[in-house]
Amino acid sequence: MSTGRAGAPTTVCDIRLVDWDEGNYRVCDKPFPRGEILIGGSNISPGYYKNPTKTKEDFFDEEGKRWFRTGDIGELHQDGVIRIIDRKKDLVKLQAGEYVSLGKVEAELKTCPVIENICVYGDSRKDYTVALVVPNPSRLKEIAEKLNLDSLTFQQLCTHPEIEKQVLVELQEHGKKSNLERFEIPNAVKLCSEVWSPDMGLVTAAFKLKRKDIQERYQHEINRMYAS
Repeated sequence: MSTGRAGAPTTVCDIRLVDWDEGNYRVCDKPFPRGEILIGGSNISPGYYKNPTKTKEDFFDEEGKRWFRTGDIGELHQDGVIRIIDRKKDLVKLQAGEYVSLGKVEAELKTCPVIENICVYGDSRKDYTVALVVPNPSRLKEIAEKLNLDSLTFQQLCTHPEIEKQVLVELQEHGKKSNLERFEIPNAVKLCSEVWSPDMGLVTAAFKLKRKDIQERYQHEINRMYAS
C-alpha cells in the first residue's frame, strides 16, 4: 500500500512519458523517469468538440493508435505506478475563475515594440497577471529620452520606476489593441536587463521559455510585483 500516487495503467490503454524540456523533466532522469504523461488506446477521444485547433495540439495518431497529451507531469516508479508531480504551466486559473493561456498572451504582447522577450506569470490566488520583460534596448532609449533619463545606462533604466511605469503603459495599450481580456493583460512588470539564452538555462535550444527556471530565478521580483 502507498499514498500520493495515481496507480498503474488499466488494461485498455497504454501510458508513456515524453520529455518536457521547458520544465527540465526527461525520461532519462534518475532515479525515476519523468516527463509529460501521454495516454493511448481505443478509449481515447477523437478530439475536442468543434475545436480542431486545440485537438491538433493535444491529440495525435501513431502507428494506428490514438494518443492524448494530458499536460500532467509524471514520475514512473519501479513497480509501474505513476506519481503526478507537476503540471505544464501554460494555462492558469485566476482567483475569480478566469483561465489564462500564458503562451497566447505572450505571443500577442511580443509584437509590442518595447518587448524583446516576455514571460507572463499568473498566481491562482490573485485576479491578475504580471510579466517579466526583456526590453528592446533601442525602444527603451527612446522612452528614456522623453523622460530626460537618457544619461542612464541600460541596466539603470531597467531598474528605474518611471521607465518601468511607461513600459507597463505601452504593454497594456498594446494588449487592448490585440483584443486581450482585462484579466489577461499584466498589471505589473519587471524589466530584466539580461538577455535570456540557453546558456543561462532560462530558454531551450529552440528559445522556448523554461517557466519553472524563470520563476525560480525571479521569484523575489514576482513577489514584489504582486505585493505592490
